[in-house]
Amino acid sequence: MENKNYIVIVQCHIVKERCSGYFCEAAFDQRSGEFSAYPKDSSLRTLYFTCGGCCGRATHRKLTNLLRCLKRKEGIEKEQVVVHLSTCITKDNFHAPVCPNLDYLKTLVQEKLGLDLIEGTKVSEKSEKLRKSGKYKK
Repeated sequence: MENKNYIVIVQCHIVKERCSGYFCEAAFDQRSGEFSAYPKDSSLRTLYFTCGGCCGRATHRKLTNLLRCLKRKEGIEKEQVVVHLSTCITKDNFHAPVCPNLDYLKTLVQEKLGLDLIEGTKVSEKSEKLRKSGKYKK
């Protein structure tokens, strides 16, 4: 993660109707959960947006626009950008089950745009226990 300086967190559009995104932001700020690989003392920039709703196709448009702006305005190349699909998309949790379009989203981000992708943001201890008990499937 040393060469990354821009992190995009994609959150579920439906979940964002009731979720402020606080726990994802706090996980990034504390460099916990799926953000633990990033150095705390770095000046990483973050951008949060939703997938745009099912099927998530807006993710491609939003990322394409972002990449174009980053390159043109700041000289930031796509190799410096990493995308996190938030935990509300990638894991079964109290918000909802795993996104039914997860594989499609991964295809848009990795294959179509060639961006590095990490699945998850915050790791909830309670949800992890429920996954181990079998209540949550993934």
